[in-house]
Amino acid sequence: MKDLSMEKLSGQYYDVLKELGNIGAGNATTALAQMLGGKVDMSVPQVKLLDFNVLGDTVGGEDVIMAGIYLQVEGDISGNMMFIQNKVSAAHLINKMMGGMFEIKDEEVEEHEFSEMECSAIKEVGNIITGAYLNALSSLTNLTIYPSVPQLAIDMAGALLSVPAVEFGLFADKILLVQTKFSDDVELDGFFILIPDMESYEKILTVLGVI
Repeated sequence: MKDLSMEKLSGQYYDVLKELGNIGAGNATTALAQMLGGKVDMSVPQVKLLDFNVLGDTVGGEDVIMAGIYLQVEGDISGNMMFIQNKVSAAHLINKMMGGMFEIKDEEVEEHEFSEMECSAIKEVGNIITGAYLNALSSLTNLTIYPSVPQLAIDMAGALLSVPAVEFGLFADKILLVQTKFSDDVELDGFFILIPDMESYEKILTVLGVI
């Protein structure tokens, strides 16, 4: 197996990641706009290579309550994927999806317990966004990729991120994070993490001509 040390990969790798981030975020923005029935803007995605110990701070702090969508990836590649956003952003999206029926003040969101219907709405958003990124990866690589049914967890960022840290930490000491800012009348932060297994990771980079 080739040496896949993150630090030794060429600048071309980052170009590929940025392209994936751009296409995936663009797809997600279009899908969100259709779902919400309005205009959604997107900033240029930020692709970062991070040590695990700064991951929590990067998404806003280890103690920040976030909604995380976690799913498995199958097909030509296998692994896991996660999309996380803070609870305030999740509440805003739920309210938009439910036509303004769900509206609570930002300062009250942390104490609010999402109902089964509200959790379903968050999963639907996560489905759309993770699906958009997987479609982007599939288009770039011509690989067949299937997502599993997504699982939702609402917890502190540190607890949510311990899952990809364990998965990715099996073969690397750093993790790749795509940060995307969406906005309609409110700016929303979203963080996307793709965690292919080692064999799939090499396959993706080989298909893209990076290694």
